[in-house]
Amino acid sequence: MPEEAAPSIEVADITTSSAADDVLSDAKNSSLDQKPMEQVTSVSQLRDVQPTDWAFQALQSLVERYGCIAGYPNQTYRGNRALTRYEFAAGLNACLDRVNELIATATNDLVAREDLTTLQRLQEEFSAELATLRGRVDALEARTAELEANQFSTTTKLKGITVIGLQGRTSNRADTNQDGIRDTQDPGTNTDVITFNQLFLNTQFSPRGYLVTGLYAGSGSTSPKLSSDFLLGYELNTNSSFIVNHLHYHHLITDNLAMMVGTAGVDMLWAFRGPNREESASNGPLSWFAQRNPILNIGFGGAGIAFDWQFTKNASLQAIYTSANPGNPGPRSGLFDGNTTTGVQLLLTPAKTVDTSLYYVNNYSSDGVLVPPIVGSGVGDFRLANDAPLQTNAVGATVNWRVSPQITLGAWGGYTNSRMPGESGNVETTNYMFYANFPDLLGKGNLGGIYVGQPPKITSSDLPVGRNIPDVEPDGQPGTTTHIEAFYRWRLTDNISVTPGIIHIIEPGHTPDSDSITLGIVRTSFTF
Repeated sequence: MPEEAAPSIEVADITTSSAADDVLSDAKNSSLDQKPMEQVTSVSQLRDVQPTDWAFQALQSLVERYGCIAGYPNQTYRGNRALTRYEFAAGLNACLDRVNELIATATNDLVAREDLTTLQRLQEEFSAELATLRGRVDALEARTAELEANQFSTTTKLKGITVIGLQGRTSNRADTNQDGIRDTQDPGTNTDVITFNQLFLNTQFSPRGYLVTGLYAGSGSTSPKLSSDFLLGYELNTNSSFIVNHLHYHHLITDNLAMMVGTAGVDMLWAFRGPNREESASNGPLSWFAQRNPILNIGFGGAGIAFDWQFTKNASLQAIYTSANPGNPGPRSGLFDGNTTTGVQLLLTPAKTVDTSLYYVNNYSSDGVLVPPIVGSGVGDFRLANDAPLQTNAVGATVNWRVSPQITLGAWGGYTNSRMPGESGNVETTNYMFYANFPDLLGKGNLGGIYVGQPPKITSSDLPVGRNIPDVEPDGQPGTTTHIEAFYRWRLTDNISVTPGIIHIIEPGHTPDSDSITLGIVRTSFTF
């Protein structure tokens, strides 16, 4: 999906600096500065003002005659503290307001004429500062009114993504029968436009719980095509109709344990924290395959529950159980008897610059398809059985090494073993990827990336004849697809980025006699 978010538990490092030491050395005074001053009704309330002080009479007059002097919460006035012109103007403004209030109450001799003369002179002297203060107050009030009038909700925040992709590929021919003859011309080499829109509503119920509601709509695709190996990350065609794809509640049970439960979108993309921090189809790699290990795409993201346990500072455990169609009363289609996925991931940070994850997935598919039908057959050999049930066990690992703030290297690998319940035989697949990310390349917020890998490939199969998709020999596919991807994300503003890139596919469909395919892509992403 173009934007992923998971129920995460962060462990923050608390460090000190010379600046922090300076603040701590002045803790007493700085804490007083940050507390609001309180109105006093008698100068005797101020503990640090004595009758012998030269300013005692003046303060007594201002306090007891006009009531326009404020003290600190600890009952001090701190008269020796340096005063800025703006602070004096603020006090003067309070006195002017108080005098105007007294005049309005019509007490003739309460305000002395000499005091009015002095205040008038002060008002003229500090006219600029008073105007600035009143301007700031007016601007603040206007801004507050605007926010109150236009806020979407006091508890719900709206976030969105829009992706517009322009892409085209070279003409090529495929050996679809794997007989050494390029007999099929690619029918979809014209330049096309793909759009994707995602909306998220995050509703905060408490400081420890929130609800995520997600809707998406897409149009356009790279179809028709001869191979699914170059499916793009934002290629989710719904004919522009919005679909609710996320409805799940997140709750922080303890400071180290989070839970997610919902009826839609409960999948490993949200439940598992990925080591590759550039994982995003709107601002990261361009293809579906380069987002993450395809094993983590297994399942249909339906109803389920997930947990995230940060059991040490450098290690966490995530677990998930999800069902694609829990409300269907038909056979092999319930919450525990239908298309179900169980997964667990161990995420380790052995060093500050290294993140590693190990994961296991168990999936039951009633029709042999391992990935959501919205993306067709997924990437590579991930529709393994010909409309027959399939039980799959998968394992994989990902490692991410931040060599420097500008260079990150990573890799992943995965293996699946699937069988048809009630029949003999297994089908096995492997996949891998090596990548390099270059954050802030040629400018802050930019990103360069190079990804090279092999999509899921059937390496061996002894399923009954006619059951495999594709139908392969026992020793697996005759060739090996190599996926090469390079892109550069140019950040125009905080909310807009443009990403040109190229994808080159060698031996698409794991068929050695098929022509290579090259795609040119320009992706524009808007976030709000």
